[in-house]
Amino acid sequence: MNVKILWADDEIDLLKPHIMFLNSKGYDVIPVMSGTEAIEILEKEFVNIIFLDENMPGLSGLETLQIIRKKFAHIPIVMITKSEEEHIMEDAIGSSITDYLIKPVNPNQILLCLKKNIDNKKLVTAKVTVDYQQAFRELSMRISDKLSIQEWESLYKELVNWELQIEKIEDDSITDMLKAQKEEANIQFSKFVQRNYLDWINGKSNDKPLLSHTILKEKLFTKLDGGKSTFLFVIDNLRYDQWRSIYPIVHDYYYIQDETICYSILPTATHYARNALFSGLMPSMIAKKYPKFWLNESDQGSKNQFEEELLGEYLKRYGKNIKYSYHKILNPDYAKKIFENFHQMLNNQLNVIVFNFVDMLSHAGTDVNVVRELADDEKSYRSVTASWFQNSVLFDMIKYLSEKKIPIILTTDHGTIKVNRALKMVGERDLNTNLRYKVGRSNMDYPAKDVFEIKNPDDAFLPKENMTQRFIFATKSDFFAYQNNFNQYVNLYKNTFQHGGISMEEMMIPFVLLSPKA
Repeated sequence: MNVKILWADDEIDLLKPHIMFLNSKGYDVIPVMSGTEAIEILEKEFVNIIFLDENMPGLSGLETLQIIRKKFAHIPIVMITKSEEEHIMEDAIGSSITDYLIKPVNPNQILLCLKKNIDNKKLVTAKVTVDYQQAFRELSMRISDKLSIQEWESLYKELVNWELQIEKIEDDSITDMLKAQKEEANIQFSKFVQRNYLDWINGKSNDKPLLSHTILKEKLFTKLDGGKSTFLFVIDNLRYDQWRSIYPIVHDYYYIQDETICYSILPTATHYARNALFSGLMPSMIAKKYPKFWLNESDQGSKNQFEEELLGEYLKRYGKNIKYSYHKILNPDYAKKIFENFHQMLNNQLNVIVFNFVDMLSHAGTDVNVVRELADDEKSYRSVTASWFQNSVLFDMIKYLSEKKIPIILTTDHGTIKVNRALKMVGERDLNTNLRYKVGRSNMDYPAKDVFEIKNPDDAFLPKENMTQRFIFATKSDFFAYQNNFNQYVNLYKNTFQHGGISMEEMMIPFVLLSPKA
C-alpha cells in the first residue's frame, strides 16, 4: 500500500509540481486548502503523514496542529512555514511536531523528509541487516579465537551493541542469527572462565579482570581522598545491556567519564558477589575474618544483612576514616523516605545506595505470570528495566545530584541469563535452591561434562561446611532440575532469568563513573 500524505496549504495549487513529483515516487497526496478541510479528511480517511502550512487564513497551522494532536496524536506532522521566527518554531516543537521545513521547499527536501519520518524503519532495517551480515563472519572468527580479558570485553560490548540495534528492526532471521552467535560466544566464554578462574583468584595470572572483591579498592577508594561527596549506586542484578538501555535516560544529566567491565566472582549470586563487593574479601575469607557477618548456605536468615558492617570494616582496613552512609532500598516507600532527607547525605564523603528492583523483577518472573509475560526475552527485560528506572526514585536522586554537580558511580553485583536447557541432577534434600549453582556433598549426581566443578571449595575461597562439600556451576544457558518432577521443573523455570553460574551476562558487569553535565 502506498504512503498517503495529507498536505494542507492555502496555496496548494502552486505546489502541483511537488505533488506530481511525489506521485511519480509512489506516494499518494491528498491536497487541501485549509486546516478545517484537513480535519474533515482525517475524520474519514487514514493518512500516514501530514504536511501543514503554518500561515493559513482562518484556522492557522498552529491551531490546526493543536486540534489534530488531541484527536490523532499518532500521526506524524511536518510543519512548513515561511517564517523563521523563534517563537513560532518553539510553539510548533512544543506541540510535538515530527519535523520542520522552511519555505520555499524543493521536491528533494520533501522526499528526504518522508524517508526520514516514514521510510526510516524500512531503511534502518535494511542497513542494520546488511551491516550485521557483514560483521557476522568477523565476530565468529573472534569467538573461535583464544581471547584475552580485554578482547572478551570488546567482543561482549560489540554483541550488546548489535543486540540494541537489531531490537529496533523487524527481521526475525537476523535476531535468530545474533541469538545463535551469542550462544556460541557463551560456550567459548564458559570454557575461558573454567580454564582461568582459579588462577585469577589465586593471583597466578597477570591477565585477570577486576573481580568483585577488588572493584571498590581499585575504582572507588582513590576518589575518597579529596573530601568531596561521592555517591555509589548498586543496582542488584543489572546486566551490561540493561545499563546500556538506561544510559540514554541518564545522558541528559550525566556523561560517561569511565566505563569498565568487571567480573562477578562465582557463584554469581548476591550472597557471594555482593558480600565480596562490600567487604573486599572472598567469601571464605569473610567467614574466617568476620564469622558473625557471614551465613552459610544452610544457615537461616538473610545472607546479605551485614553489608553495611562489612563496608565499614573494608574502609577501616584501607585507612578511609570518612563519614559514610549505607542504604538498601527494597520498596518505593523507603526509597521516598531516603530521598526526602537526601540533602543531608551531601555532608558525607561516601554514600552507598543499593536498589533491589531488577533482582526482584527476575525472581518475580519465575513466580508471577504477568511479570513473566512483561519480561519474557532480553528485549522486554531491558524495556521493563528502563521503564522502571525512568519512573524510579533512583532517577530522581540522579537528577538532584546532577543539579548539585556531584559525580556518581553506578554498578552492580552480578547479572542474569535467560535459561533454556535443563540438566538432570540428584542430590540430598539440603541442597541450595539456586538453579545455576549447587552446593552439596560428593554424592550429588549430575552431568559432569556440562558443568564447572570445584571439588575443593578452598581452591576458590568458598566456605566449606563439611569435608566432602563441592560447588558445581551451570554454564551457557543451562539450569539444574531435579530428576524427580523433572518435567514440572522444566515447565516452571525454562525461559526465566537466573543467576549464579557462568555466562557473559552474569559475570561481565558494568562499573561506570558518571560526571554531571555543565
